[in-house]
Amino acid sequence: MSKPTRPADDARSAGADVPVRRIDRILAFMALGITLLAIVCFFAVILARPLGVVDFSAGIWPLVVVLPLIALPIAFLMIVTLLVLSFVRRSRANRSDTSEGA
Repeated sequence: MSKPTRPADDARSAGADVPVRRIDRILAFMALGITLLAIVCFFAVILARPLGVVDFSAGIWPLVVVLPLIALPIAFLMIVTLLVLSFVRRSRANRSDTSEGA
């Protein structure tokens, strides 16, 4: 079985993937985890009243009620940070490609 061939000038085109760094993966998974936790807490609050919870000021309920208010903006900031880091990384990669090609 042979490997597909590519032209030499297409080896590092603008559409080529840039390797993903560890910090990018950490930010992505942390944002996903925080978002999922906030959504679970949100649905827990919605379902708590029909299930018989009448006092949201006792036990773990204050944390469950406040967590989505804090976690979702933090996850949003993580995603924005991830996008900025990705744009900077791709910009640097494209800049180095154009300087090597000239």
